[in-house]
Amino acid sequence: MRASEGRASEAGPEYRIEDLAHRSGATVRTIRAYQDRGLLPKPQRRGRSNVYGDSHLARLRQIAELLDRGYTLASIKELLEAWDAGRGLGGVLGLVAEVSGPWTDEEADRISRAELDARFGGVPDDEAVADAVALGVLERVSGSDDEFLVPSPQELAVAVELHAAGVPLKAISVHLRELRGQVEHIASRFLEFTTEHVFARYLTPARPTDAHVAEAASLVRRLRPLAQQSVDAELARAMRLFATRHLQQHLGPESPPAQPGGPSSVPVPAATLAAVERLVGRENAAAFIAGATERELQARALDALTLPQQEVRQNDQRT
Repeated sequence: MRASEGRASEAGPEYRIEDLAHRSGATVRTIRAYQDRGLLPKPQRRGRSNVYGDSHLARLRQIAELLDRGYTLASIKELLEAWDAGRGLGGVLGLVAEVSGPWTDEEADRISRAELDARFGGVPDDEAVADAVALGVLERVSGSDDEFLVPSPQELAVAVELHAAGVPLKAISVHLRELRGQVEHIASRFLEFTTEHVFARYLTPARPTDAHVAEAASLVRRLRPLAQQSVDAELARAMRLFATRHLQQHLGPESPPAQPGGPSSVPVPAATLAAVERLVGRENAAAFIAGATERELQARALDALTLPQQEVRQNDQRT
């Protein structure tokens, strides 16, 4: 046993910096750097020596644990300041874990370069792989030049299907960058909205209590799926709306059909209008006539597309 480790005061064991480094696993240089950054309390003076206690050892182990969990030194300092201010570090870490944890149940996967090339037609494309790495669709595995981590297998599967349908890889990358910017805007707005109406009371200048931190963590857990559910529902509505409109534009005439009662409306015979009103009600008559007209126009457009093919087949049969 080292001599300094055998020395104990009423407050507990005392360590020289070399002994503290040995017990904590940190280097002497790291310990001094933590002191300079305010992460570690300064030692006490004993004559001409600096001595450290169990509180310093515990703090070094906390820092090491937080570093292993992916926190930066700046965020660790904030967490430790919260601890020193009287809030339980466990509660603070619980809130941070809820916010920084995965927001999806999807699990990452791995893929080899050969498998990746095979899924995209079997033709190696280094530029496309570099784009995918830059976008985070793929992550390089340390120590391996032939294997990648796939954070979102679903996202990669979408790219595979688009490419199989004829979309160039470069166009997929450009589209993903555009889509990501729009989705990040949606996420930012959702956070601003929930912060204003839900979390503002936890962000007051006064430091929140442990109870407030625990309540905030619980709210994050409850609200986490709402963002995706809202986007899923609105995306489904918008896709149906615009896909239908897009199809009408490609299959319909050059100009949209006039609506009954509009500036270019066509008079409907009174007997026909009366029959429609008896069938669907007066309040729904205009919408019914517009829908029937639109269906007829689409049917005729489809007939116009298929008629040339029928004529070709008939001519083939005659010859």
